[in-house]
Amino acid sequence: MPSAPSALQGSFDVAVIGAGVIGCAIARRFTLEGARVAVIEKAPDILDGASKGNSAILHTGFDAPPGALETACIAEGYDEYLEIHDKLGLPLIRSGALVIAWTEEEEALLPALIQQARDNGVADIAPLSAAETRALEPGLGAGVRASFRVPREYLIDPWSAPHAYLLQALANGATLLRGCEVTGGGFDGAMWRLETTRGPLSAGIVINAAGLYGDRIDARLIGHSDFTIRPRKGQFIVYDKPAAALATHILLPVPSKITKGIVVCRTAFGNLIVGPTAEDQDDRETAALVPETLAALRARGEEILPALAGQDVTAIYAGLRPASEFKDYQIRAHAGLNYVTVGAIRSTGLSSALGTARHVHRLCAEFGHRGTPLAAPVWPQVTGISEYGPRDWQCPGNGGIVCHCERVTRREIEAALSGPLAAQSLAGLKRRTRVTMGRCQGFYCSAALAALTKGRLTQPMTEAEDDR
Repeated sequence: MPSAPSALQGSFDVAVIGAGVIGCAIARRFTLEGARVAVIEKAPDILDGASKGNSAILHTGFDAPPGALETACIAEGYDEYLEIHDKLGLPLIRSGALVIAWTEEEEALLPALIQQARDNGVADIAPLSAAETRALEPGLGAGVRASFRVPREYLIDPWSAPHAYLLQALANGATLLRGCEVTGGGFDGAMWRLETTRGPLSAGIVINAAGLYGDRIDARLIGHSDFTIRPRKGQFIVYDKPAAALATHILLPVPSKITKGIVVCRTAFGNLIVGPTAEDQDDRETAALVPETLAALRARGEEILPALAGQDVTAIYAGLRPASEFKDYQIRAHAGLNYVTVGAIRSTGLSSALGTARHVHRLCAEFGHRGTPLAAPVWPQVTGISEYGPRDWQCPGNGGIVCHCERVTRREIEAALSGPLAAQSLAGLKRRTRVTMGRCQGFYCSAALAALTKGRLTQPMTEAEDDR
């Protein structure tokens, strides 16, 4: 087993609480701007909270509320992802999206949605008749009335992006503290002293990016929270790889006031997903799968794409989104406390993360924070695990394939178990390599994985773990 963590020492310019996609992006931004950054994560590995389950779409923000902070962060984050993805080895699958009206009421809403998209700076919208929609997607079910196309909605890898953000931060001097829960702290007017399960830590600025526990961290550190997290569960169905040929575009419904609705789209890993649902709950830890809900979800997927009725399901999973009583993100700098809350980042967090990080960095200027941007930052590349790019199994000297369903090599697994961002759990290893994600769900490769990971995970494979 890895050795127990030692007590913390030293101080930092910035402490980021939470290593989800938002925390990873914030750590990257501050590090590139010259700050000494510590990322504090209570779980054994990063992305163990809300960030582990999402639809993996890079959104333009066409349907976001005009003028909202969320909308601005999406736009800025979208642009930066396009700017940096090649440098970090991240995929960009140019699919485009269709927003489809299936009822008369939904069709009546399309003109307003098109105008909303244009108000948000997404001008390349193409209204389509029912016939034109079917010409683009012949497999659609009965009842299509009209649609519009959003050509710059893309598919990305939901996990490689935050891994790359944090990996770049670490390569340029940031510190990651896993298995480290913030239990309390105080601000003396100049510095924060955080109490953690690994000892005390000092920082000039604290940024709360704790996701599903953001309101509780606020209450713990500054005595109150301006919002309450109300977890919203989303259940998904993952179809086997042949189903990906059934749709070229991301198939979106007309959104409601509560949810973007049920999406049907390919994934970066070569599958096709249907989901998510939108179910409010009190539990912040468990995203339980409900057979009746999954059956209804599958039925809706087959209404959208009837050929799904003949396709095999590879996996089902659920995630929690840190929704609150407010529609917009809850991001604010707390005057006199050198503290920023980054809360209620819902389903658009993957798209907005880089923009949110820039916004938070600008807020910290209110505290007098100044840094010297790195003149020549290191740009590490993550291992490519997208089905739409080169894979290690195609390269010589890879040590052979361990996970045959997803064609994951021994070399990829060894790489994921080493370095500054080494996987600490099977779930973390899956998110870095795709291992056990295939149709056998690890049945054939688990023994080999257990041998490869023995003594190298803080959560050994022999321990029960719910990684969905």
